[in-house]
Amino acid sequence: MLLQRIAVRNTDLSPEAEADVRERIAGLGRYYGRMTRCFVTIDVPQRRRKSDALQYRVRLDIALPGGEIVINRQPREQLQTAVQDAFHAARRRLQDYARRQDGAVKAHEPQPIGRVSQYYPLGGYGFIEAPDGREIYFDQNSVLDGGFGQLDVGTEVHFSEEAGDKGPQATTVTRAAQHHFEQAD
Repeated sequence: MLLQRIAVRNTDLSPEAEADVRERIAGLGRYYGRMTRCFVTIDVPQRRRKSDALQYRVRLDIALPGGEIVINRQPREQLQTAVQDAFHAARRRLQDYARRQDGAVKAHEPQPIGRVSQYYPLGGYGFIEAPDGREIYFDQNSVLDGGFGQLDVGTEVHFSEEAGDKGPQATTVTRAAQHHFEQAD
């Protein structure tokens, strides 16, 4: 039996929206039927100014035999869009997980390429935007070959991630090779 929970912070969820989320949770079972837990958190972060639009953030924590998938999408102005984006990302990740479990995908995949989305050189840390839109924390100790000072927002990097105390974090970060293509005259 799939344990599920929907938590809502700083907003209200209509009965229709809650029913939609529950249907989407049940629908994830088509992509990987051995999920043991799916917790959904819908949050409206505090606005800095009253003129700022409401932003809905959706986080999914999905427990699987031998692993966990965490989806934490960028905030969206529409609740429906935020929910759709999060569940779409969860579906892709579950499909990938199922393929790996079935042996259809080699377990040793190349490191993903992301972009530095936030960089705090004085603090010694930053965040990488993963290909699926998640934010991955990294610190200067996880950047190989002393390359922390060579990073900037927008820099493409290879990274390996693991679950940290406060969410996903990069264990190794290397600057991605720059490809320069020249046109022939």
